[in-house]
Amino acid sequence: MVKSIVNLFFPKVCYACLNLLNDNEDTICLDCRHDLPITNFHFDNNDAVKKVLYGRAELEHGTALFRFEKKGNVQRLIHNLKYKDHEHIGFVLGNWLGGELKTLDAYKNIDAVIPVPLHKNKLKKRGYNQVAKFGQQISEALGADYLDDVLIKITNTKSQTTKARFTRWMNNDELFALKNMELIDKKHILVVDDLITTGATLEACIGVLNQAKNVKISIATMAIA
Repeated sequence: MVKSIVNLFFPKVCYACLNLLNDNEDTICLDCRHDLPITNFHFDNNDAVKKVLYGRAELEHGTALFRFEKKGNVQRLIHNLKYKDHEHIGFVLGNWLGGELKTLDAYKNIDAVIPVPLHKNKLKKRGYNQVAKFGQQISEALGADYLDDVLIKITNTKSQTTKARFTRWMNNDELFALKNMELIDKKHILVVDDLITTGATLEACIGVLNQAKNVKISIATMAIA
């Protein structure tokens, strides 16, 4: 009874299509779960993510859950996650991708999952790192450590969303630093982020992580543009 009253005044909607959710649905409706543009890169041995960083960063493996389309449902999902306080979306997407990756030999030797960090000022303003839940669920699925105290962002930058691709690529020098390096020495690291476009942010992160000894790096994102 109480649940019905709450749903009457605060109806639950799908954060992808914004349609009302049925009682047995959570966060993303069943229609969107079937219709979202899944890449299947990790199942198809598709190197599309690695090709974004070709010649700029050495990767073991790379994947993305969705293809990003401007004004599409994936963009709406990520926007709701980042700017509308719907952190649970990251939990759902992390469960989704983590459940798939744990079935693949290529990802079974991941030792630790590291999120692309936010600057402390942006983290304080937003209240959470939008990729934290995503990374935590993937680490749990893979039986890997979740490390958010190794890679830190030392330069506070404005949102990259509205910047031109070339401008984004040019603004990622000296953004990150490494702490507790010994935690990742000789480890296989999975770096997670929400979206890969030019790959500039991930390139910068990988460059810093490579300061550790004999580290191997793979990446996984929610979407690829």
